[in-house]
Amino acid sequence: MVATLDTKGRETAYLARVVEQWGRETLTIDVGTSNRRGRSEPHGSDARVAAPAELLREIAASAREEVKELLRSGAIDAIVGVAGGKGSAVFGEVVSDLPYGFPKLLVSSARPALLAELALHNDIILYPTLVDLFGINAFTERVLDNAGRAIAAMRHVPAQDRQKRKTVAITAFGVTTPAANRCVARLAEAGIDAIVFPANGAGGRKMEQLVSAGEFDAVLDLTTTELADELVGGTASAGPDRLKAASHRMIPQLIAPGAVDMVNFGLPSSVPAEFKGRQFYSHTPFTTLMRTTVSENERIGRLTAERLSQAKAPALVLWPAKGVSDYDRDGGIFRNPEADRAWFNAVRRHLPRSIIARELDCHINDPEFAEAAASWIVEQLIPGGSSGADV
Repeated sequence: MVATLDTKGRETAYLARVVEQWGRETLTIDVGTSNRRGRSEPHGSDARVAAPAELLREIAASAREEVKELLRSGAIDAIVGVAGGKGSAVFGEVVSDLPYGFPKLLVSSARPALLAELALHNDIILYPTLVDLFGINAFTERVLDNAGRAIAAMRHVPAQDRQKRKTVAITAFGVTTPAANRCVARLAEAGIDAIVFPANGAGGRKMEQLVSAGEFDAVLDLTTTELADELVGGTASAGPDRLKAASHRMIPQLIAPGAVDMVNFGLPSSVPAEFKGRQFYSHTPFTTLMRTTVSENERIGRLTAERLSQAKAPALVLWPAKGVSDYDRDGGIFRNPEADRAWFNAVRRHLPRSIIARELDCHINDPEFAEAAASWIVEQLIPGGSSGADV
């Protein structure tokens, strides 16, 4: 249990009793800024004089190391937080190094925007209280009873020594789903598991984190649209670490320009004024897409090549000449061959000679594109195991 005991002590004690009633033992780490009665006292008597943000970072770093040590020793197999706004931010940092799938439950009265931000970075199970946490009452009892029973039923089971079944990360968007589906099926035929991440910012960020953690044997980066949002200023950027982890881990990677024809925004009213007059399409009532230009695609292609140039393991770029998304095909709302080719030309100009960029005369969602991409991945992981297209 991780909690701010100076403000959530009663709620934490109540939650501990519920968990223990269901047969689990608990230990508590105090991440409050006063009355530090936790398992460690990392800040000494001068803790109160630090700037609030600095103090919170110190508390989070100390608690994160403590949790990591508890995990290494096998002392914990689930974690639950009880917090308001500051404590919720600290909890997000504390659990940031825990494995994907390790049970992480946060009972929080923080504002929804903060909880949404936490969900971008980790697989935390969020339990918004909707009422403030001011002691035990008829409302908070219901919340804490449910949370206690839930976390008591969750238990992390460490993965056994990994079976030699290869696992590949794939990126997908709604407009590249047909290609992703075919890639998953082709890899399955070869006995390879495929884990698909939505290229919506949070998905790409999480994929990079898991690749860095050694969870994957290769990356089929079919949908690199998040780079468009990073460069142009959309809402689906995965941040500056996108397209880096596979190179650092030295695993095979295939890069395609899936959905780089678009930048994501929310409601039409949310589109910045600087883009007035651009080409837009309402993907849903809540999602507005903006077509990328020739110059933007040239910049995206250059960034792709610069990040991919760090690769030491096999890498391949595949470019579909007939379109990069469902909206970018003959007759499609975003069809713009000149802008598409600007991406490919920039990639070829800036890639090192050791990395090949190849053009396929098809659309990204045509079966032959998925066959070529997946078959290359199969050949990297199971030499001689590909019987598909020659790329």
